[in-house]
Amino acid sequence: MKRIVVAISGASGAPYARRLLDFCAGPGRGEVEPHLVFTRVGRMCWADEVGTDPSDYGFPIVANQDLAAAFSSGSARFHGMIVIPCSAGQLARIAHGVSSDLVSRAADVTLKERRPLVLVLRESPYSLIHVRNMQAVIEAGAVLMPASPSFYSRPQGVDALLDTVVARALDQLGVDNELMARWAGRPSPEPPER
Repeated sequence: MKRIVVAISGASGAPYARRLLDFCAGPGRGEVEPHLVFTRVGRMCWADEVGTDPSDYGFPIVANQDLAAAFSSGSARFHGMIVIPCSAGQLARIAHGVSSDLVSRAADVTLKERRPLVLVLRESPYSLIHVRNMQAVIEAGAVLMPASPSFYSRPQGVDALLDTVVARALDQLGVDNELMARWAGRPSPEPPER
């Protein structure tokens, strides 16, 4: 069982987090145990974009001001962390080690312990400040993934489109999943006859 921190920050994109939690709560998905933390605006975005009570999943939810939470310490055995969606402000706090809340503290701990940290950035367009913060987190060891859906699997509907991002994020955490059809290549064309 991989215990992971799932942080939901204040950027539009809460449906990505919902699909991640749907996967974790699905039948036979006992490989992952998410522990949730919402920023204040992340909770507002969830209410606006998803509209359900996240406690219905039954996963532990910790307050963002609870700096005594288990995953605020490197001695707690968590496999990794994902911030989905990750706002530009949260990216900046993580990039500069500003541990003013549980999300940024847990990210700081994840980096210092050399555990997987996946940031699913939901921002567009990027400023130079954003790009410099991206560089800083990548250099520190995080995986930065923009919330950019793919289309080669021909997703049918919004959930299938969201799954193209969630599947890749789970891949980065080392969690097996079949949320989308994987690219298998295209057969090489027949050589022309001579």
